[in-house]
Amino acid sequence: MEPTFRLFQLISPSLPVGAFAYSQGLEWAIEAGWVNDQASFEHWLRSALKDSLTPLELPLLNAACEAMQNKDWPRLQEISQTLMAWRETKELRHEEQLRGEALIRLLPNLGVQVPKAITQAALGSQVVGLAVAGTQWQIQPQDLARGYVWSWLENAVIAGVKLIPLGQTQGQQILHAMSGALEEAVQSAKKIAFEDAGSSTTALAIASSNHEIQSTRLFRS
Repeated sequence: MEPTFRLFQLISPSLPVGAFAYSQGLEWAIEAGWVNDQASFEHWLRSALKDSLTPLELPLLNAACEAMQNKDWPRLQEISQTLMAWRETKELRHEEQLRGEALIRLLPNLGVQVPKAITQAALGSQVVGLAVAGTQWQIQPQDLARGYVWSWLENAVIAGVKLIPLGQTQGQQILHAMSGALEEAVQSAKKIAFEDAGSSTTALAIASSNHEIQSTRLFRS
């Protein structure tokens, strides 16, 4: 199958990795009044994109693709552990692990062979599993990165539309408004070496910590 369609499958909301179950702190941010309308929600998303996805997830995804191409299995384990170490709360670490486990269980059913040497690394991070699938399906790392940020944004917008709540049209307006920022993130991440990757998301960490003890909640993070 054409790699583009394989990419569409990887980033589809229907991919059974549980992405729909997480809000990544947004649920508490809404309860606290930090996010309460379209403008504040877009600001929240742009902040996460700038301070987390661009300097952390995307550089590590790029590094994971390179390690897969070079069959550098120890590097993949290091990438998985590094990403987990940057997850600042228990529920964010749990989300990273569960999404990694779900993807690595799914891939063999889609014809993707997961080398035994990297199973542990893939179980710890969805990023590693995406690199495995992307390499075997001949998806270019740049396209895989684009798919990763689009999937993140789409799932976040779906959560925001439900929680704030917003209309479906407002959700689509946010997707449209942020598409340029997604490409900027992909290009910026190319310049960040694995050793320099890191994030600074104080608001997200506070929101996630409080979400862990939020009395009424719909999402797992």
